[in-house]
Amino acid sequence: MDSIRCLDIVFAFVGSIILFPLFLVIALLVKITSAGPIFFKQVRVGKNNQDFKLFKFRTMQVNAESKGQLTVGGKDNRITTIGYYLRKFKLDELPQLLNVLLGNMSLVGPRPEVRKYVNFYTTEQMNVLQVLPGITDHASILFRNENELLEKAENPEQYYIQVIMPKKIELNQRFINERTVKNYFSILFATIITSIKGK
Repeated sequence: MDSIRCLDIVFAFVGSIILFPLFLVIALLVKITSAGPIFFKQVRVGKNNQDFKLFKFRTMQVNAESKGQLTVGGKDNRITTIGYYLRKFKLDELPQLLNVLLGNMSLVGPRPEVRKYVNFYTTEQMNVLQVLPGITDHASILFRNENELLEKAENPEQYYIQVIMPKKIELNQRFINERTVKNYFSILFATIITSIKGK
């Protein structure tokens, strides 16, 4: 077990205990403000091109995926009222601490895509699947306003596939080549700061 995996386990375990009261509050708000389950589970592509179930607090109406997998605009009409704020401060991602403990995610690593978009990867881009996907990465910070960028695009999905996704993969490949404890903490710190600011 490498040092980063050890850090993942410690931080995810301690974080889950500390944040448990917040988990309960969010779960209650999700449940009483919209119909549907508390958690949203989605199949993503992980290390070694293997599928796994990713957990989030539900921020959209039930069956929202049937209208598209990309979220477009600062206030997609599929997003619930509480979901808007959970997304703004990245609180919807907290259940992924369970994914970290289960061993199919890291705190820091390439954000996992759905199979639909992984199918567009080139052979070289598939290299990002050689490490555990993460809750946060350089791309998550750089593209915090991704929804707004997509809203301005004439064809949001095409823009995502041809412009945003390649840039994300480029950043992820750079992280893989420089996967150190120092960079791990640097990305975690930057994520916390941007999440607190909400921008």
